[in-house]
Amino acid sequence: MDRDRLNLLIDMAAGRRPADLLIANCRLVDVFNQELIDGPLAVGQGLIVGFGPGYQARETVDAEGGVVLPGLIDGHVHIESSSLSPAQFARLILPFGTTAIVADPHEIANVSGLDGIRYMLEASRRLPLTVRIMLPSCVPSAPFEKAGAVLTAEDLESLIEEDGVLGLGEMMNYPGVINRDPEVIEKLLMAARHGRPVDGHSPGVGGRDLAAYVAAGIRTDHECSTLAEMKERLRLGQYVLMRLGSSANDLRELLKGVSPANARRCVLCTDDREAADILSTGHLNRLLRQCVADGFDPPAAVALATLNAAECFGLKGKGGLAPGWDADLVIVRDLKEFQVGRVFIAGREVARDGRLSVEPDGYVSAKVLNTVRLPALNENSFRLPLAGGRIRVIGNVPNSLLTENLSLTVKRNARGDFEAALNPGLNKLAVIERHRASGETGLGVLSGYGLKNGAIAASVAHDSHNLIVAGDNDPDMLLAAREVEKIGGGYAVVRAGELLAALPLPIGGLMSDRPAAEVAAGLEKIIEAAHRRLGLPETFHPLVNLIFLALPVIPELKLTSGGLFDVNAFRPVPICLDTV
Repeated sequence: MDRDRLNLLIDMAAGRRPADLLIANCRLVDVFNQELIDGPLAVGQGLIVGFGPGYQARETVDAEGGVVLPGLIDGHVHIESSSLSPAQFARLILPFGTTAIVADPHEIANVSGLDGIRYMLEASRRLPLTVRIMLPSCVPSAPFEKAGAVLTAEDLESLIEEDGVLGLGEMMNYPGVINRDPEVIEKLLMAARHGRPVDGHSPGVGGRDLAAYVAAGIRTDHECSTLAEMKERLRLGQYVLMRLGSSANDLRELLKGVSPANARRCVLCTDDREAADILSTGHLNRLLRQCVADGFDPPAAVALATLNAAECFGLKGKGGLAPGWDADLVIVRDLKEFQVGRVFIAGREVARDGRLSVEPDGYVSAKVLNTVRLPALNENSFRLPLAGGRIRVIGNVPNSLLTENLSLTVKRNARGDFEAALNPGLNKLAVIERHRASGETGLGVLSGYGLKNGAIAASVAHDSHNLIVAGDNDPDMLLAAREVEKIGGGYAVVRAGELLAALPLPIGGLMSDRPAAEVAAGLEKIIEAAHRRLGLPETFHPLVNLIFLALPVIPELKLTSGGLFDVNAFRPVPICLDTV
């Protein structure tokens, strides 16, 4: 800030000069004392200059009895999980009052490496939404994975001082931290050299292992699911990011552990949320509704989504309503439903009554397009020969990212191959390396998914995002895989040789540059076809369960392009248990 601007700001705050904007007929949430106070609120030079009676301004906004909050801050989010580009994601969440996010682009990084991160940085700089990037720490998520890139500490250090980069993203390789893996240690040292925060990811870790993990400089965790995990992490000095996403909701349980003594160390986050979910229920304002519905004091709940996140991540000037702080403001109708009326960033209105007032720049880099590269496929690509009839089978767990490690006896055809038609209740699963067309393909058997007479294919498959295909016959699996390749990435559903639905996700095979409503409608067609035409049970989300079957850091049994992986033992395992 230069001298003239500072002098003008002081004069506005002192009431000697009119402010630029006055928000009148309102109450304000004081997150510092966690109480409601009377307005109005005055804004000048993009900053808050004061509140209370007596201020004059060149423009006045009537809040119509609403409540002014600091702009909401999402403490941990993956933009790619919305299936939207950064610009479309901003268009979606800004009208719900989210004005800043801490984003970890490890999905696009697993596809396009540094080019993917640079794309997210450049696209984010062009937005009215404040985006701070945590550099992905685990690309690939496991050393044996065939992702589109391998990012070393040296690679990440080339970006650490870039504008918009905040720190090091969630360290999913907690065994590597605890056991002092040299490459993991180099990444942690890199973040420390630059004085940058490191996000955590340590589900189920406790005791001395957790102490070792935290001692390495990891200051947050969004994977708590129990009060005991939450309390232990708070005791060790971590911030706990309480999550309500589309596939994981730990918020309600963890709210029981928030007290006046520890509340400032708790932050709200969404992690992974789908566009349709956000469109229908809101973004962080949805989490605030949940907090208040569960008996949380409204001003204290607002602090979880504002001041606490700003303090956790060092977002100076954000998270509170105070003179000299950024005028990122949200006007809500009340502190129960948190229906958003108007949204301001730096004192400029960016959304009103659910509609964006500005149009984000929809920049897309050519380096993140055309990323689905498959080998020449045929029906033999999906043959699963078995040396014996007793095999390891992935047990699908509805509405969970966990799977079961089952041992089942299956029937084989005359060639000794597994066929779903001979084994009711079982499906075939394939993961095909899609970044370099290497031809590496992992094949396995899936129980509890319930797919009949068809196949589903996706280029979204956490975290390496190889092509994943589930089906009960090889011709349909082949057709579904080819369709995803044809559209440049996305989802495809096939039944009996007919393409039922497809959704293109051309940006890294993960995201679309189309509006959220259009993408949500496309996903709904995919889901509807899976449920109604392929017979998948309506008790679980067919895509969420499918795309996490390839993630070898969540127990118990997963499938990668290299074959089956026992997560508990943390090693590849053969499909056959015997040769009988």
